[in-house]
Amino acid sequence: MAEQVDGQALDEVVTFTSDLIRIDTSNRGGGDCQERPAAEYAAARLAGAGIEPTLLERTKGRTNVVARVEGTDPGAGALLLHGHLDVVPAEAADWSVHPFSGEVRDGVVWGRGAVDMKNMDAMILAVVRAWARQGVRPRRDIVIAFTADEEASAEDGSGFLADEHAALFEGCTEGVSEAGAFTFHDGDGRQIYPIAAGERGTAWLKLTARGRAGHGSKVNRDNAVTRLSAAITRIGEHAWPLRPTPTVRAALTELAALYGIDSDLTDVDALLDKLGPAAKLVESTVRNSANPTMLNAGYKVNVIPGQAVAHVDGRYLPGGEDEFRETLDRLTGPDVEWEFHHHEVALESPVDSATFARMRAAVEEFAPEGHVVPYCMSGGTDAKQFSRLGITGYGFTPLKLPEGYDYGAMFHGVDERVPVEALHFGVRVLDRFLRTA
Repeated sequence: MAEQVDGQALDEVVTFTSDLIRIDTSNRGGGDCQERPAAEYAAARLAGAGIEPTLLERTKGRTNVVARVEGTDPGAGALLLHGHLDVVPAEAADWSVHPFSGEVRDGVVWGRGAVDMKNMDAMILAVVRAWARQGVRPRRDIVIAFTADEEASAEDGSGFLADEHAALFEGCTEGVSEAGAFTFHDGDGRQIYPIAAGERGTAWLKLTARGRAGHGSKVNRDNAVTRLSAAITRIGEHAWPLRPTPTVRAALTELAALYGIDSDLTDVDALLDKLGPAAKLVESTVRNSANPTMLNAGYKVNVIPGQAVAHVDGRYLPGGEDEFRETLDRLTGPDVEWEFHHHEVALESPVDSATFARMRAAVEEFAPEGHVVPYCMSGGTDAKQFSRLGITGYGFTPLKLPEGYDYGAMFHGVDERVPVEALHFGVRVLDRFLRTA
């Protein structure tokens, strides 16, 4: 068997995950986050391995770290390895363990960022530090980026790096980051490892209805709240048509083969029914979606306001933006205006690439009982911004998880945590992939 990371790397990935969790980088939006302490922590660990980090800020305290590990083949395209340093907020009163304690208890690391995604940041640091001790050089240049602001607009993070510091990513053709290569237990003994090869586009919307302000006791046919409510109801109840993309088709085909059923892509809903729990890996990405999430109107019960505002979390499939726009125009109607509050592209990456094959092989080496399948993420990552540089993105944060561990619930959820053994698995798989990439 090829050389593996040493025991120190396995210890360090746990320490680094815990330490990074203890650095509160809560991103509430609006620019109040301070990633700099976490960026300085990561930069110091890179420097300690002889890797020169560059710290970059668009806004004071919103710090990004970029570094390059030189490969042995200067003609090979470089690989971007990126993870974000910010996290979503957490209310300590809701948690069993303080969300910024980084406590290691009963073989589990607890805290905000344990899965999203300080675990991956720690894996990256542990792997490249192990290489420095062992004298390992990858075949391709590895560009490392620890970013700010992923949990909001990415304007201070990957967007800033892509727009203002493209030279640091020269030669990068592909990138890997969150979230894929985790264990999905189907409840029937199968262990599935989905690797992301696509993302739905982000379409966060602001809807505005205007009408005639007036007294709440009077007849008012131009009520902004009524107009907005009608539009929101239409959006929330809309049945979006099926639009399986190449990545989703590949996922359905491989899952159908795993379960020994006919992969009839002419009736995707029926196929999803046959897949049982495994359908969760695909069902959110077979169509566009738009979910109303926020409402704001009025200031007093007996005053009809002249304006009402709502926000909608919209997501669209690769190739589905035109349909999304046309549908929103129709659903909002003539009395409600809509605009993008935040808008990012959808992504599609080839599942027949050499890089995908190497990710698959790395997982299968350490989880031979597992079944690797491609999938499309329902949400989005920094890969969207880096795609501006022509970088093809994949989701690959390997974790071997026990049955009963709800991986999806850890993202932005209460009691976020990651098993120590999952981190060890992640370091081994990431190391193997990067050595062969």
